[in-house]
Amino acid sequence: MVIVLNGTILVTRGELTGREHGGKIVTSRRRRVRTLLCTSLTAVLAAGSPLAFAPPSAQAATAATPADSVITWDLNAETAIWDVARQAPQVQSRSAAMVHGAIYDAVNAIAGSPYQPYLVAPPADGRESTDAAVATAAYQVLNAIFPSQHDTLRAQYDQSLAALPNGPAKQRGIDVGTQAAAAMITARQNDGAYGPQTFAVGTEPGQWRPTPPFFANDGGWVGHLTPFLLPSASTFRTSGPPALTSAQYAKDYNEIKAVGSASSTVRTADQTDAAIWWHDRRLGEWEIKRQLVTTQRLNALEAARMFAMVDLAEADAVIACFNEKEAWSRWRPVTAIQLGHTDGNPDTIADPSWTPLLVTPPHPDYTSGHTCNTGATMSALAYFFGRDNISFSAYSSDSGTRRYFTSFSQALTEVINARVWGGIHTRSADLQGAHIGLATTAYMIRHYFRPLG
Repeated sequence: MVIVLNGTILVTRGELTGREHGGKIVTSRRRRVRTLLCTSLTAVLAAGSPLAFAPPSAQAATAATPADSVITWDLNAETAIWDVARQAPQVQSRSAAMVHGAIYDAVNAIAGSPYQPYLVAPPADGRESTDAAVATAAYQVLNAIFPSQHDTLRAQYDQSLAALPNGPAKQRGIDVGTQAAAAMITARQNDGAYGPQTFAVGTEPGQWRPTPPFFANDGGWVGHLTPFLLPSASTFRTSGPPALTSAQYAKDYNEIKAVGSASSTVRTADQTDAAIWWHDRRLGEWEIKRQLVTTQRLNALEAARMFAMVDLAEADAVIACFNEKEAWSRWRPVTAIQLGHTDGNPDTIADPSWTPLLVTPPHPDYTSGHTCNTGATMSALAYFFGRDNISFSAYSSDSGTRRYFTSFSQALTEVINARVWGGIHTRSADLQGAHIGLATTAYMIRHYFRPLG
């Protein structure tokens, strides 16, 4: 057993890899996975909430340390990663994981290492300044990723340190943060980032090719990144998208053709808003995680661990997703519908003038990067808090609206639908993407961030 939702086994090891029974996931099991995937994340694992795991001494030592510095440096990271660098979502995930992995190792060490370190546990006796360690770890990682932003980052760092009293605690905190950052920077050297890989361009039915209006080919290197947690980028290889001549393919095709069109008459105003909201490249997950730190009153250690768990799971889910994209190279809906007469399926009718509501991203359909990411996000949050029914919201400047959710499962269900409503991903690609996100979280839970002692 890997993940239990609502008291029911969601996925087993064989179902995660798609290698059972000659490489095929049993149909009945796949239906069960898809049904449960979209319902609830309430009962996460039999172990219960990880918040209860920290030894009492660690909880007592960190309870008085607020999470303000963790929030501040997540905001600074978002500014550097998105507002300035404009990194695409699949690139953002690597940068955020590096920042929060280092922050976690620093804070966890000062707290006495109640949890497994991610990379390193710098020597600490608990008298170090946690705020100095957080600022130093984040600043040094961000400065390594974005050397062109050095002056701005240095000003933010100096401001953080100026707010702290001078003395041994501050200096020792700087030393701990420096060691945590150095471990992360070293670990991610030569990890495959920004490599030369591109996606293969095909001409046969079903094969991906660049899409309008930009006809770009981007992100091929992401599937070749060294994962943060998983043994390899292909750990969760699926059995692939539906065959072009299958009933499932026709179902996916006709659904997105109707509801995902730029001129759809069946998509509601709220569905249009959701599609645009989830498509915002800034990603609402940034705000959601910070909001949860505040509403759930997390201390510095809890916040650092939550950010690290979510961001590293997100990063690896995206890496696995892009590895899938390369493996299956499935055409996007805009190509499929305009060339529907070539797919050999009598139940798909071509529309050469069809266009989606949203601009199609420059990489293959299967699997969906956003549902891989959000599947990991929401399942990691549900596991961390030990419950599904926590409310949160986030604002999108693209849609000009704030969307509200009453549970992690509701958000996951909505993004699965939203990518169809936007006309850019088939439902099969969305469901399997979310599946990879859940599988990545399950692997992380078994192998990382566990309580010690």
